[in-house]
Amino acid sequence: MKVRWSARAEMQLADIESYIAGDDPDAAARWIDRLRDRVRRVAKMPRSGRVVPELGRDDIREVIVGAYRIVYSIEKRSIVVLTVFEGHHQLDPLDE
Repeated sequence: MKVRWSARAEMQLADIESYIAGDDPDAAARWIDRLRDRVRRVAKMPRSGRVVPELGRDDIREVIVGAYRIVYSIEKRSIVVLTVFEGHHQLDPLDE
């Protein structure tokens, strides 16, 4: 399946990279690569992620990478990454 990133998720990735880069730019690049790689892998088996507990919808799932939750929706021919955030934060309402 194709992967699409929402503007919100892209902005969150940029924020994560910027934050980590403040201490170690190389580590920031590696971390973003790790997050993107996990999304590419989940695109091959979209239902491998768990249903987001706060939403209970079969078409919106998430994978956990380290301390981050990557929430995505499953569409006909693609997955759309909706949001990426630290797991200790609450899920903000999704603009679908």
